[in-house]
Amino acid sequence: MSEHIVSSYDSDLENLRRSIAEMGGVAEKMLSDATDALVRRDTALAQAVIAADKRLDTLQREIEERSVLLIARRQPLAIDLRETISGIRVAGDLERIGDLAKNIAKRVVAISDQAQPQKIVLGVQHMSDLVQEQLKDVLDAYASRDTAAAHDVWERDGAIDALYNSLFRELLTYMMEDPRNISFCTHLLFCAKNVERIGDHTTNVAETIQYLATGEAPQGERPKNDASNYATVQPGA
Repeated sequence: MSEHIVSSYDSDLENLRRSIAEMGGVAEKMLSDATDALVRRDTALAQAVIAADKRLDTLQREIEERSVLLIARRQPLAIDLRETISGIRVAGDLERIGDLAKNIAKRVVAISDQAQPQKIVLGVQHMSDLVQEQLKDVLDAYASRDTAAAHDVWERDGAIDALYNSLFRELLTYMMEDPRNISFCTHLLFCAKNVERIGDHTTNVAETIQYLATGEAPQGERPKNDASNYATVQPGA
């Protein structure tokens, strides 16, 4: 393979990495802003999160198209092929994280005029803070190809599920104590479930890092502690 072809191929891969890094930054900001909007009842910030999702969708489409062309033109093998496939996978997870953050923002708009038990809102904020740490850590692990850090994120998913279960029970208690809380707590429960699902997507990225580095998925069962049976059907993203 000529030096020119190798250099061009390296440039293709680097552009792919940069686009994924940009997607990661947008997804992180969307989750952070959606959480802040919920805590502060900031509908303007929530609307900004909703609008930001278009950029994430555009980046995902560009990454998929670029990756398909890269495979068709370069016919990569081994680690280079895994990197290209991994890029598609990670972009898909980041796009879903953006959708879930957007759903939280939509809930913020829906409950902006309702009384909010601040203690419960802060419970969702705490859960989101932990998931934001997971997202940051797994994106750093992807950039550095750090399988140990990725595995640490993978192991932490069970703690997020346990926190969601606790919040689920607390919200049900509020609804049973006072029917006037039902509407607000239902919206908040969807917010909490969206955060929990974002945690699942960070775990997906951690598994992709393992695949990228070794060609194999992590061994053993994924840590899960979600014992709720709450219906999680989401409105259209």
